Amino acid sequence: MNTIIYSVVKIITTAVIIFLISEIAKRYSLFAGIIASLPLTSLLAMIWLYIDTKDLSLISDLSKEIFYMVIPSLAFFICLPIFISKTKNFLLSMIMSSLLTTGAYYLWFFIIKKINLVK
Repeated sequence: MNTIIYSVVKIITTAVIIFLISEIAKRYSLFAGIIASLPLTSLLAMIWLYIDTKDLSLISDLSKEIFYMVIPSLAFFICLPIFISKTKNFLLSMIMSSLLTTGAYYLWFFIIKKINLVK
């Protein structure tokens, strides 16, 4: 398959999944939450990586790295509803949650390097 066409297929597939989740969320937030909590991005990345490289060790490494990075990402989902309830401002809550999550990632990187969890 042509590289440009293949890249477009990857982008469209990924975009359609995100679009569907946001549309489902308008009607069924719990169901959308379940779908969004699935590691769809990770699954797609692994599928594309496998199709592109057929390298199982790369996929295994990616899976481990994703697992380690889930922990600091939880800060976002903890902070966002708190900030929304306090500020009643979506954009401000998103910005503050994103900034705190960025801080959580920096702290997490420091911790996992200190204990030699990752390369």
